[in-house]
Amino acid sequence: MAGSGFSFRRGGGGDGSPKPARTALQRLVYWGSVLAIWGVIFLVVFFAVFARDLPDTSTLYNVDRQPSITYLDRNGALIAVRGSQMAPPADLDALPDYVPAAFIAIEDRRFYHHPGFDPIGMTRAIAANMRAGRVVQGGSTLTQQLAKNLFLSPDQNIKRKVQELMLAVWLEMKFSKQEILALYLNRVYFGAGAYGIEAASQRYFDKGAKDLTVGEAALLAGLLKAPSRYSPVSESERAATRATVVLNEMVDAGVITPEQRAQAVTEPVRVSRTLASQHAQYFVDWLDKQIRELVGEPTEDMIVETTLDLTLQTSAERAVRRILDRDRSRGVQQAALVALDGEGRVRAMIGGASYADSQFNRAVDARRQAGSAWKPFVYLTALESGYTPQTMVNDAPIRIGNWSPRNYTGDFRGEMPLSQAVAQSINTVAAGLAEQVGQGNVARTARRLGITSRIGLEPAMALGAVEVSPLEMAQAYDAFANGGKRVEAYGISRIRTPQGRIIYQRASRESGPVQAISNPFLYYQNQMLRGVMTSGTGRSAAIAGRDTAGKTGTTSDYKDAWFVGYTGGFVTAVWVGKDDNSAMRGVTGGSSPAAIWKGFMEAALPRLNAPDIPNGPAMPEGWRPPSPVESLIGQIGDLFGDNPPADGAVPLDEPLPEPVPPRREPEPRRDAPAVLRPTQPQPQRDPPAPQPEPAPPPEKAEPLFF
Repeated sequence: MAGSGFSFRRGGGGDGSPKPARTALQRLVYWGSVLAIWGVIFLVVFFAVFARDLPDTSTLYNVDRQPSITYLDRNGALIAVRGSQMAPPADLDALPDYVPAAFIAIEDRRFYHHPGFDPIGMTRAIAANMRAGRVVQGGSTLTQQLAKNLFLSPDQNIKRKVQELMLAVWLEMKFSKQEILALYLNRVYFGAGAYGIEAASQRYFDKGAKDLTVGEAALLAGLLKAPSRYSPVSESERAATRATVVLNEMVDAGVITPEQRAQAVTEPVRVSRTLASQHAQYFVDWLDKQIRELVGEPTEDMIVETTLDLTLQTSAERAVRRILDRDRSRGVQQAALVALDGEGRVRAMIGGASYADSQFNRAVDARRQAGSAWKPFVYLTALESGYTPQTMVNDAPIRIGNWSPRNYTGDFRGEMPLSQAVAQSINTVAAGLAEQVGQGNVARTARRLGITSRIGLEPAMALGAVEVSPLEMAQAYDAFANGGKRVEAYGISRIRTPQGRIIYQRASRESGPVQAISNPFLYYQNQMLRGVMTSGTGRSAAIAGRDTAGKTGTTSDYKDAWFVGYTGGFVTAVWVGKDDNSAMRGVTGGSSPAAIWKGFMEAALPRLNAPDIPNGPAMPEGWRPPSPVESLIGQIGDLFGDNPPADGAVPLDEPLPEPVPPRREPEPRRDAPAVLRPTQPQPQRDPPAPQPEPAPPPEKAEPLFF
């Protein structure tokens, strides 16, 4: 065909012959090249996208953490550290070889043989997770963990994982393996606020990292999987099991010999006494709120010097634990204890049976009915209104409105001196006294001494139908122990920086504590409350050779039991019960609480070297001490107790006004209950002779003395 233009033919060579087909090898090379080019393009775009918002690696050596607060006891001993704790970096060359080897054995066995990520380990983890249908293994290398800890958030997503891989490779290119390992050990979180192996070693074992044993190194390495789950403080058994796994991996890796493993297993690892003393954490929680009120939100590390005495705290923990274990079968589930010195300084505080199980502080935040432990406020008001320990009162049936209180024993004992009614905790007398002197005046007395909770003014208030905290009760009773001065319980003496700059200093009152009780009323009150200990409801708490006084308290259906007692310049309040407010089985203030109080005070008093209960301010001119009341109290028989008061305190609509001088009514009102009116002559029955107190049988609950 003539003409111009292009003509196309399929295949063939330049001479029109067919083009030979590619061989299999040629096709493989061709398509491999195509895929490689597209793969490179994909990777460039992929990494460009994910690298676009990579974190700034110049922050590698910066530490972003919350300020730490270190709590010291009154003698400078460490109580706790809250917030992040850092320590100087540990020198890897100074550590025993088995310390870093423990972390490599359990976290990244191929650490020295991969470029930052471990394809073999990742494949193995993926296969294991697919077989289990859930995540059971992690494929992250030690370098990847370091990258995550230094630069990334803990979010679990593809983007973060890719960035983690990129940063791990960057770290491997920039640093040697030894430098990466050192960075890892000095920056990883070990729980309990400790960052880095040096801080963790000091926090858990009170020693430097260079002094760690094989077992301690294994325990710290095991923590990294889940610091709270494997904490040697709250999860000791789980931590021990995890440490054993680490030891087995160290043997398999040839880091330690089987003999070293056997020795590490049999050698106990002792956690710092500071961390083991978890009950002190209730005290730290109480202070933590106050610190922010005093100095605001912390912006720098602080050291808080407190009033706590760790030795006394340990004694309190032992006393509480012993009785909780002993009386568990009687329904005693929880306990709280507060001990104050004569200035109001908190020397020991127990907020519950176990801080690990419940952080609710029953010593401060719980409000429970006080029972007969409230009666001293009634007695003091009566004394200030003209009564004395020798004033005769009548234990007889009375009715106040629609309420008629009863005694624990169910009977009435007729005429007796007030001191005997106090020692025997006679409910009819306390109720009648409060009605006589006025429930409002009783409430003002309690306010004056330090009770801050709302106080109902119904008649049952006289028998303790008022909800208070152990801290309040200790604060109020402190006036009986220190010569009549009102105190405000506190736990912070000073707050300073580690460099010594004072941030807060508790101011001392120039005029001294406020005198809340004058004489002879304080003298009378202490004499009567001594009688509670010598031959009344608190006899089981008496300590031979010590001048002690106090009061038991038991509420309706045995829901709450109290003992608040004191010696010169030192008071301790104890409460036991259940969180759900259900009844215990026959537990009174003279049983479990008194046993805790006695166990603690017997351990504390030798350390305190406490004096006798002080007499307080000077007596009025011309006053002469009455004849000893012990002759009257000594007639008290065995087995008397508290009468559980009625429930249902009605809170005041408004806070009580400031204390006013108590009114004196030396003569009973005409409408006073019969218990306070002059008694008619009637046959008197001899009180039963005191019986010797039987010794408690071994491994059984102590006999009750109500």
